[in-house]
Amino acid sequence: MKSLIHRQRKPADAFAAVILWVMAMAVSFVFVWIVFSIVAGGLSSISREFLTKPPEFSGRSGGISTVLVSTAVILMICLGAAVPLGIATALFLSEFTGNDEWFGRLVRRSLDVLAGVPSIVFGLFGSVFFCRVLGMGYSLIAGGLTLACMVLPIFIRSAEAGLRAVPEEYRSTAAALGISRRAVIFRLILPAAVPGLISGLILSLGRAAAETAALLYTSGYVDRMPESVFDSGRSLTVHIYDLAMNVPGGNSHAYGSALVLVVLLLIINGAATWIGEHGLRRRLIRS
Repeated sequence: MKSLIHRQRKPADAFAAVILWVMAMAVSFVFVWIVFSIVAGGLSSISREFLTKPPEFSGRSGGISTVLVSTAVILMICLGAAVPLGIATALFLSEFTGNDEWFGRLVRRSLDVLAGVPSIVFGLFGSVFFCRVLGMGYSLIAGGLTLACMVLPIFIRSAEAGLRAVPEEYRSTAAALGISRRAVIFRLILPAAVPGLISGLILSLGRAAAETAALLYTSGYVDRMPESVFDSGRSLTVHIYDLAMNVPGGNSHAYGSALVLVVLLLIINGAATWIGEHGLRRRLIRS
């Protein structure tokens, strides 16, 4: 009987393995095809001048230096607003609110709903609230704060999952030793949750850096060098969109800008992962 069941399971297991391999290869093929097309179309545009000169003739010539500066400022504003608020909210949900409390359930449900809201809706919200109500106009700070609102649900839920993954023995042992709640959070829980926090940060950075629709209504199209965070500025994704859709003859620079964006995302993800693992390793060695 056992041998019969074993023989019946073999074809099913083999079929399932084939399906999984086909799906994995299909995803890998799409990824390689996208990267290859971007590299093939944009490698010829990459040069020192392309990275250090401002755009000229609506981006048909020149470079993307001012666009890179505007993108960096927008991302720094986004992270500066989202990371402290996100970690504080995740700590509240994981350490001070139980799974059965109505307020915690309400906050989590609200975050799940906001995570599925289209980015253009956040752009319209930012245009009304930050640009008009708060009087920021089309500016880098309006774009960065809009992106912060957009990535907060993802970051908070990822950070909460990372904090809840910390073993409960850490909390109970610290409580038995009479260690204060503040010391437990900052010296035990947060360091142990660094991998989860880094994962949430990478997801947030990826969505913020690749966003276009929300920035069209908040940071604007201007491609000059910003003098302050209240100046309008063009992000890298908006620049790619404008070259591809509105500028005749801008495809080569659009591909070059897309290649720079892909490389920047890879660098950011790699650096964030290395910092998280290195910081966690040093913390464990010290302890």
